[in-house]
Amino acid sequence: MRKSRVMATIRSGGLVRLCSLGHYVPSFVAQAARAGYECIWLDLEHRALSIRETQSLLTECHLFDIDCMVRVPTREKAQLYRYLEDGAAGLMIPHVSTPAEAKDLVRSTKFPPLGERGFDNAGLDADYYLHSMDDFADWAHSETFLTVQIETPEAVENVEAIAATKGVDILFIGPGDLGYRYRHDGTGDPDGSRLEAAFERVAAAAKANGIAWACPTAGAANIRKRREQGCQMIANAGDFMSILNGLNAGIREFEEID
Repeated sequence: MRKSRVMATIRSGGLVRLCSLGHYVPSFVAQAARAGYECIWLDLEHRALSIRETQSLLTECHLFDIDCMVRVPTREKAQLYRYLEDGAAGLMIPHVSTPAEAKDLVRSTKFPPLGERGFDNAGLDADYYLHSMDDFADWAHSETFLTVQIETPEAVENVEAIAATKGVDILFIGPGDLGYRYRHDGTGDPDGSRLEAAFERVAAAAKANGIAWACPTAGAANIRKRREQGCQMIANAGDFMSILNGLNAGIREFEEID
């Protein structure tokens, strides 16, 4: 059974290099792995892929030895662990605002006694081979991960309890959603100080509970800043911006000859 590159990097104290994918582009998997990324964030919250397309991309990830963290469009129990059976190294759950929600997600995605995930033991995650149930459960708890997104003011207020939920492996700050809510919650955040304080609070909660935290950012200076705060997973590229930036760069070459 495959070892998670994300979990190996986190356990060594390193920084997981994460990129995002929202469309069915199998070659992106190979190029991301060759570039040196350890994980692809497959966004099924905001993008629509069929289950067969998702399974195909997960197979590509196994082929090129890169983790895939699926941001899911559902919290339905069987569908959540089916992504794991199909080969996802981790799940990312949007808008987790309370410890009760975190506990429900652990119950859905972890095997007993930690949770209530159902056993299959014959999918891509098991290399299509029947292992002992104890060995398979031990592997899954060690080599797959549950990421919860902290992207509401309520989540920030509850982050210490969320981080203390056994079975939660990574806290992922969603600065877009969280920043927007801060700006429009009646108090406002004109200078971004409330959002920055949220980063500090999430970082402290993760450190106190011995788990990792993550975020998206751009630019070496911002990556360095978050890394110095203890961040262990940073997303800085993806198919959307790569295509946009590539096309804009290409069109500028024509403008240079006008």
